[in-house]
Amino acid sequence: MIRKIVVIASASGNGKTTLGRELARRLDVPFVELDALVHGPNWVETPDDELRARLEPILAWEGWVIDGAYQRKIGELVLREADLVVWLDLPMRVWLPRLIRRTVHRRRSHEPLWNGNRETLRDVIWGRESLFVYALHSHMRRRRTWPHTLEDYPVVRLRTPADVEAFTERAAPRTPRGG
Repeated sequence: MIRKIVVIASASGNGKTTLGRELARRLDVPFVELDALVHGPNWVETPDDELRARLEPILAWEGWVIDGAYQRKIGELVLREADLVVWLDLPMRVWLPRLIRRTVHRRRSHEPLWNGNRETLRDVIWGRESLFVYALHSHMRRRRTWPHTLEDYPVVRLRTPADVEAFTERAAPRTPRGG
């Protein structure tokens, strides 16, 4: 039985967190959002060795769903421990409007993210590190490199919203109320 799932995505806005939370709920396992462990207050990034130390006890749990892999920071640590890697690889025409809607909502509502951080207009739009530039670059890079990077892991690559819905039902069917 699959009890340890890592959900990764080609770009922001693919629905990693939404899918991860739903799978964790259905499997009755903890959900861990790596962004919350990586981005400390004032966007101070957790050092790699500290992140590994915080993750090792989590990875030893009997089950979990983890949102993200942070391979550049911690290598294959999360991927190695997963029973399954779920790769959300939706087309840009699906994830880009989602990312725009989510960002507009966060900006209007002043929604805090991890550890009290908030997206600023500058972080979202301008510069090489902007959210949208990062999303576009990562989408293209990951689609090119991940087929090779992930070849040694059990991977399900979901390319459409219908694929995501069907996978969710197969992997963790809804249980009837009261049972």
